[in-house]
Amino acid sequence: MPVSNLQRRTFLAALCAGALQAKVTGEEVLYVGGTVPNLPEATEGGADIRNPDRFSFHSGKGGFSFAYANVTSLEYGQKAGRRVGVAIVINVWALFSKKRKHFLTIGYNDDEGKPQGVVLEIAKGRAKTFITIIETRSGRKVEYESEEARKHVHG
Repeated sequence: MPVSNLQRRTFLAALCAGALQAKVTGEEVLYVGGTVPNLPEATEGGADIRNPDRFSFHSGKGGFSFAYANVTSLEYGQKAGRRVGVAIVINVWALFSKKRKHFLTIGYNDDEGKPQGVVLEIAKGRAKTFITIIETRSGRKVEYESEEARKHVHG
């Protein structure tokens, strides 16, 4: 039996709503999505920003890392950045969300030089520290989705 476009969109919206119910607190980070192979969307894990040369994300389902020197773009906002295809899904989810979520979109080149991108949800109270460390180590300045997002980080 053929599936209509409306049924597909309804299914996608329900899937996104269910997948992104996880709440991020403290040191945890949510890998919302991106180009990391074999890492499921909406994977909770930990981000290690202590290493001065590499960012790494780890979870029971897998992980990824990249050199700060390979970061090509940073974008922070209360919805996902425009540079990763996953952003469309996140913006759909934002329509259903009543809570403010804090997203950092990171574009980088992997160790083979291929462009990659990830969208991470970070805890509200950790945004300023997290962004400052990544900006300093990568030499890149974050772009803000809105003036409100900028005020959240810089006061």
